[in-house]
Amino acid sequence: MSEWVSSEVPAFAVVGRVNMGKSSVLATLLEVDDDRVVRISATPGETTRAQVLPVRFGGKELVRFIDTPGFSRPLEAMREIERMHGGGTPDLATVKRFVEENLEGGEFEDEARLLEPVVEGAGVLYVVDSSKPLRDAFVAEMEILRWTGRARMALINKRGDGDVHEDEWRARLGSYFNLVRTFNAHRARFEERRRLLASLLEIDEGHHYMLENALAALADEWEERRLESAEVVMSLLREALMLRVDTRLEEEDERLPHRKERKLRDLGQKYFQRIRKLEENSVSELLEIYRHHLIKLEMEGERFEAIDLSERENWRKWGLTRGQLVLAGGFAGAAGGALLDVSTGGLTHGVPTVLGGLAGAAATFWKGEQLPEFSLGRGLNVSAGSGKTLEVGPPRSDNFPWILLDSILHCYCGILARAHGRRDEEVLRAEGGESLVRGLSRSQRSTLAKWFDGCAKRLPKADLEPGVFEEIRTILEDLDEERGMGRS
Repeated sequence: MSEWVSSEVPAFAVVGRVNMGKSSVLATLLEVDDDRVVRISATPGETTRAQVLPVRFGGKELVRFIDTPGFSRPLEAMREIERMHGGGTPDLATVKRFVEENLEGGEFEDEARLLEPVVEGAGVLYVVDSSKPLRDAFVAEMEILRWTGRARMALINKRGDGDVHEDEWRARLGSYFNLVRTFNAHRARFEERRRLLASLLEIDEGHHYMLENALAALADEWEERRLESAEVVMSLLREALMLRVDTRLEEEDERLPHRKERKLRDLGQKYFQRIRKLEENSVSELLEIYRHHLIKLEMEGERFEAIDLSERENWRKWGLTRGQLVLAGGFAGAAGGALLDVSTGGLTHGVPTVLGGLAGAAATFWKGEQLPEFSLGRGLNVSAGSGKTLEVGPPRSDNFPWILLDSILHCYCGILARAHGRRDEEVLRAEGGESLVRGLSRSQRSTLAKWFDGCAKRLPKADLEPGVFEEIRTILEDLDEERGMGRS
């Protein structure tokens, strides 16, 4: 067998005209956003030699795609093949001879390199851009591919609203290819990728078993990623609720209220910086799980625009409603839900409400559309020595873990919505969307609230964790389905 084709692995050459989106389709299909692996460029002819791109699961190659140079002179190549054949319709033998004569420095070297894996046995995945009009040169490409006699599928690469020629393309492609499918390399999600791989089953019956194995492995891998993502989300929530930050409060600070106030304010800022760092680390883990490298996180430089938990506006539009908080807190077995009592030891007397708040269960209720004053939990603890220690965290509002959960869920959706065929850098943005946690079932809210309560008291309830993990996994799966990402 050749370097391109193996009798044991189904192989498909991805072919088409330059800049029709071949490499973008491959990058999305194989989840590669690295130009060192699949080069995507606006410059015509970037792909100059065929390249094998294996699809491996568990270290085993199950499918092979071959990125090829684009057709450059299809009309002239078609006429040359017809001349070589003589009368009648050219066949595989003639196309193979055309390849051999032009492969190394011939007049039609691009076409020869493109066709080499096809004449050696690879199936054809022909990519066209439906925003471009159908011309004679494209018909010539179809004719040449038909003469090879190989299994062939045409892929209409949809590029937004400019697909004005799709009907014309579809009508002509149906005469030359076994199957015609649509695909958007810049928007395709898991379900579209799965359907495209499943379509290959219909044109390559000889490798039916291997392709079925590839589809099963793809589904298993997707579920494994969901489980890993649920672990990341659960870990973020646990660490954030258990986080405390502290600072030393000296006797002079107590005598001068403005110094005490400044320390309180600085401590609150430090706390939210730590929370943002936890969130950044969690998003980075999700990006690694889903193989994205072009979504940049620069939290300190204000480029990562997920939820800013220190902004009061986000406490209005995210998290649970007042009624949901009351019910969740009730199910958790405490009127105030996950609220923490503030132990001040009298040390905050007279300090402005920099970190003030409503105490006890009253924090659950918002008056009209107003929020309770913002508060950071545990307050001041006396320690040994001449000074005292000020310790804060988590916020006393029951809504804090739900807002944090909203934030990471929106980031998760943004990551899954990103196609690997794109090469622009992106910053995740969660603003503007609706609260996701408000759509959770009462049972889900109850399970999570009980666990939140324990974590906030630094007494995480281990017996609840299996149920919490399953609820988070289910939430991620439901988001996949609701947003068209597909069930694995």
